[in-house]
Amino acid sequence: MNRPLYINDFSFHCILGGEKTVVFDKLVKGVCGVFTQYDVAGVMRPAATIDPKTLPAVSDKKFDNRVNRLSQAALVGIDSTVRKAVEKFGANRVGIFLGSCDNGSEASVAALKCFKETGSFPEGYVLDYQRADFPVRFIAERFGITGMTSVHSTACASSASAFVSARNNLYAGNCDVAIVGGVDIASLSVILGFASLEAMSDRPTNPFSANRSGLTLGDAAVFFVVTKEPCAELCVPDCKNLKVIGFGESADADHITAPRADGEGAYQAMKAALTDAGICASEIGYVNLHGTGTELNDAMESRAVNRIFGEADHADVPVSSTKALTGHTLGAAGALELAFCCLALQSGAAQNGEDCLLPAHLFDGIVDPKLPPVHLVQPLETAKKLKYCMSNSFAFGGCNVSLIVENGLA
Repeated sequence: MNRPLYINDFSFHCILGGEKTVVFDKLVKGVCGVFTQYDVAGVMRPAATIDPKTLPAVSDKKFDNRVNRLSQAALVGIDSTVRKAVEKFGANRVGIFLGSCDNGSEASVAALKCFKETGSFPEGYVLDYQRADFPVRFIAERFGITGMTSVHSTACASSASAFVSARNNLYAGNCDVAIVGGVDIASLSVILGFASLEAMSDRPTNPFSANRSGLTLGDAAVFFVVTKEPCAELCVPDCKNLKVIGFGESADADHITAPRADGEGAYQAMKAALTDAGICASEIGYVNLHGTGTELNDAMESRAVNRIFGEADHADVPVSSTKALTGHTLGAAGALELAFCCLALQSGAAQNGEDCLLPAHLFDGIVDPKLPPVHLVQPLETAKKLKYCMSNSFAFGGCNVSLIVENGLA
């Protein structure tokens, strides 16, 4: 369709940190973050949660919660670019498109416990903490933005869905520049929820392994500043050749939580992204898998990936799931993993058209023989002349999104 989004800047904060060069070094070497153990009904469950003591409080007390502290840590990296955007286009022409699934359950669960024990809610608690728009209101007030805002809660595809919405609204003329991304935390309520679904592992996730036993959750916030045309006044040097060129969605609605077993929904999303980008599967140099480490997700995704790239006689495309390194960051995962694709495309080798390093696939090395074969990236593995990367996000209810990002110089 040739309706790209030009990336002017992006930043993030996750268990691997927030400094891009440091995080990319860990990604290519396959170095995971330090996971915290949570006792869930007598079973210890690891999660890639960020030490709250490392996240400064939000000065505006009405927004001071764990989600917004995490957003604040990531927003620092794009602060200057956003303020330039507000100055150039006007506060009413900057849109915010956010993916998030859980923003205030920790406060609400604690408040309910207090109510049961004392008969009243704790001082200062308001139900606003639980509103879906709470994290986007914080961002808008931080920068004085009065333009359109939206929050997408399409489970694990939330921030990928936000990219689709950002493009639609930019090209519809509803805004001139967009902040798009996601934020989520591995709160205890979410950990309990996934444990009740028997989807959460009692050890760090092991995607695509014969020994995989479920997912590991994690914290992350990630934000991009995008426009529908190049904007030299906003674009930071490292991003001047980056743009999202392919947007593919499908909704198979096969099951409320389980993915469609044959991978048809995932296949259709990837195929749609390729068609939208106007490129062939053989041109993709790397795929960041959804790769949750659950029995059903890995099975269906390997089928879809093998099918889409096998059709292009390119079944050896390098792929990896970075969730073993960061945890599954839920609503933030789509944007975070797109950011990892951007880091690979930003690397010096990619910019020079040379071989470049790719995010590694960390697992125990025992490939499930029942899965269709895919090329899992080894630590410090390189790719030749990386130009296009694909990022997959597949969610509850059969909400599937695939995004393709391009380095225009490669």
